[in-house]
Amino acid sequence: MAKGTPATLALDKAGAVFTLHEYAYDPAADRVGLQAAEALGADPGEVFKTLMVLVDGKPACAILASDREAALKKVAAVLGGKSAQMMKPADAERLTGYKVGGISPFAQKRAVPTVLDAGAMGLAAIYLNGGRRGLQVRLAPDDAARLLGAKVAEIAA
Repeated sequence: MAKGTPATLALDKAGAVFTLHEYAYDPAADRVGLQAAEALGADPGEVFKTLMVLVDGKPACAILASDREAALKKVAAVLGGKSAQMMKPADAERLTGYKVGGISPFAQKRAVPTVLDAGAMGLAAIYLNGGRRGLQVRLAPDDAARLLGAKVAEIAA
């Protein structure tokens, strides 16, 4: 795969089966995941967003469908914490090495605990950010969970 982001290179190296999907990224969109789904002509429930959070002050990653909201207390509980809050965008960019709107859960600069919403597991494939704005990768949710070492749990509100 020729796109060459850290995410796609890591997926290639891991031997993952995935496809690349480019779309016209809209920096003015209120909800990046929903805009990606619309641009791709995909169901918003299949386009997953990568949220960088702080669980008891420690960084973590929560992944859920773009048409859902994260229940931060559930995210914290799954990861053994008491509370969670969204990470500031600048901190998320520094930690992951990706720009907001292009944050992939794969090949982040620093590995952090990750939780994937259980709703993904009933789907044949999900879209996840490919490591830059306007690029999604599509793969089986069980492959995504395995490659990320993610816990799978209900984290949607």
